Amino acid sequence: MTTYPSSHLRLTASDTETTVRIELRGDLDYDNADILLEAVTGKLTDHPRLRDLHLGCAGLGSVDSTGLSVLLMIRRRTDAAHVALHLEERTPALDRLLTITGSLDYLTGGANGAAREASGTGEPRAETEDAIPARPTGPDSSA
Repeated sequence: MTTYPSSHLRLTASDTETTVRIELRGDLDYDNADILLEAVTGKLTDHPRLRDLHLGCAGLGSVDSTGLSVLLMIRRRTDAAHVALHLEERTPALDRLLTITGSLDYLTGGANGAAREASGTGEPRAETEDAIPARPTGPDSSA
């Protein structure tokens, strides 16, 4: 078990060959978010057979825009490494933030990159495409 010290964010990690769990205690904000990103990046690098990364959020305090940005970056990095990201024991405040920002499904969705890789974007590819007529963009003319 490894503990990452910080004045406002404390991370405790436990590892196996294919699974890493990091418990978060404190605020994930401008002053501390880089600590989590560095820890996760290190785990992804050090564990080439890693399949699951669990972030225990029960002890998470406030999350600001930098903290949210780091969570999104972690999702991108875990997808690139073909590692499933699990945000567990989310607090109501974290769920509210993720819902308001529209990132809840992205950060907690189970597809973990499969649909995004198929389409090249963050959205699953549609089976059919319908043309949508464009509205004229110039000034209205009634003549």
